[in-house]
Amino acid sequence: MRLDKYLKVARIIKRRTVANEACSSDRVKVNGKDAKPSKDVKVGDVVSVGFGDNKLTFRVLIVPEGNVPKNNGALLYEIITDDDI
Repeated sequence: MRLDKYLKVARIIKRRTVANEACSSDRVKVNGKDAKPSKDVKVGDVVSVGFGDNKLTFRVLIVPEGNVPKNNGALLYEIITDDDI
């Protein structure tokens, strides 16, 4: 699954276009490297997303086949850190 779609399906970022822009502006890293929106996400990847002054780092636990019910989005990942930069 594409990184921008995963961020939307997992409810990390609310809209796919916003997720796409975040990836394009180097605010998202996968396994420590800048990631483009089209990067394939795999189980075990560590993703860091910068939100203004905050940074969220999480590990991918499940890559779903399609859409996920709203209340199950948090089951797709495990938060490692939620830091102020």
